[in-house]
Amino acid sequence: MQPIERSCKDRRVAKPEQEILELAGHQVPVSNPRKIYFPKAAITKLELVQYYLAVADGALRGVARRPMILKRYVNGVEAEPFYQKRVAAKRPDWIDTATFTFPSGRSAEEIVVNNTAQLVYVVNLGCVDLNPHAIRAEDMDRPDELRIDLDPVPGVAWPQIVEVARVAKQVLDEVGLVGWPKTSGSRGAHVWARIEPRWPFTTVRRAAIALAREVEKRAPEIATAKWWKEERRGVFLDYNQNARDRTTASAYSVR
Repeated sequence: MQPIERSCKDRRVAKPEQEILELAGHQVPVSNPRKIYFPKAAITKLELVQYYLAVADGALRGVARRPMILKRYVNGVEAEPFYQKRVAAKRPDWIDTATFTFPSGRSAEEIVVNNTAQLVYVVNLGCVDLNPHAIRAEDMDRPDELRIDLDPVPGVAWPQIVEVARVAKQVLDEVGLVGWPKTSGSRGAHVWARIEPRWPFTTVRRAAIALAREVEKRAPEIATAKWWKEERRGVFLDYNQNARDRTTASAYSVR
């Protein structure tokens, strides 16, 4: 018996699994919702989406109106991520963007997440954590946040990081700024202070250097503003997070 040849119409190709969510007036697909993103905990992409929806009010306050770089873990958190500066040309028409200019003079049209539909869109792309710039889309040259990264050298325990954060708070209090601490996702912590968008990146970075040096002056045994790693001890106050091209993980980001 001769085998029967089937036409192309008779062949069936399995379509990728999708979950469609109704968010902010839009239909947002979550592709491969059962794909494992965290192998050790067996957490799926859909569960990551559900987390971000559960904390959406807080997560959106951290990223709203801010252009962001996409850090994409398309094969889960145990594989290397890649960074995507430019938003895809083929995208839904409800995606907001802003054009960011880098110190090199090059520019990139970056995504801006303002609602739950856009939030799930970037998570579906593999963004486990959210990495916005310290500016708003309406003013791309003047930051509205001063950011300090408390980065401990190897061997420094958490209580010392907390103590350095307390000294940083004293300095901020004296100049009328409110510092908001959060964990960094690694071994350290971040302190972010909202500022008026009146000054360029270079001025804000100089202010961060001054803050770091003042903290070092007050607590030289536990804090440092030294740039070279071999000169550091204790907790390094990384002021370079205020450089124009830097982004940091926002509040409620999964790390």
